[in-house]
Amino acid sequence: MKKLLLILLCIPLIGWPHGVSQSIIDAMANASLIDFIYFGAEHMVTGYDHILFLIGVVFFLSNYFDIFKFITAFTIAHCITLIFATFYGITANAYLIDAVIAFSVIYKGFENLDGFKKWFSVNAPNLILMVFVFGLIHGFGLSTKLQEVAVASGIDLSLAQILSFNVGVEFGQIAVLIILFPLLSMLRGKSFDRISKISNGLLVLAGVCLLAYQLNGYFTDDSHHHQHEQQIEVDTTEQEQKHEHSHGDGHSHSH
Repeated sequence: MKKLLLILLCIPLIGWPHGVSQSIIDAMANASLIDFIYFGAEHMVTGYDHILFLIGVVFFLSNYFDIFKFITAFTIAHCITLIFATFYGITANAYLIDAVIAFSVIYKGFENLDGFKKWFSVNAPNLILMVFVFGLIHGFGLSTKLQEVAVASGIDLSLAQILSFNVGVEFGQIAVLIILFPLLSMLRGKSFDRISKISNGLLVLAGVCLLAYQLNGYFTDDSHHHQHEQQIEVDTTEQEQKHEHSHGDGHSHSH
């Protein structure tokens, strides 16, 4: 009962999506590669959505080989999108990416509750494949956040800086797992079945809260709507320019 109470007391902490402080943005402007490793580790350790997903992934795993397989799949996936998306400047709206990451938390809790069998009478999709797919999304989320901070700091990210940040993320993930494994091992006992249902139910609930928060942020963010209006103005201007030059007499015409 004490263990369950400890979990319940920790749940409110996950309701706050992680962000990047202004101090980190300022520090990144003149950061060394070691600093980028620190930034990556700090972002992972404070990344509640990433940690929640990891909890779901390893919750029932006790065999070290299984743990290695699942964590390796997740790690390779998020390294791929973190490195390549950042290097090639591929990005998306941070709220939407984080919303998908929140959905991955819901999915993992639902899967752990055997929801596919109970609700749809089908087997869950391949577990390692889904961890890999969601790992790609988590990596893209990390990349988007890193690129936003780089823009705010006024720097052009080099490959060395990107790789250093990625190394830091992996150190942060290792630190999280070192803490998670003993805690999850403590839960295994006579009441584990009941605790697992409650814990994964709370995992789904936390994912739903995060999803609602991110979607609300997307639809109420003024900068997002301002960018959308600017894009509409650019598209309209381009169309007018094309129309002016479509008469073929060598002269532009205004209407």
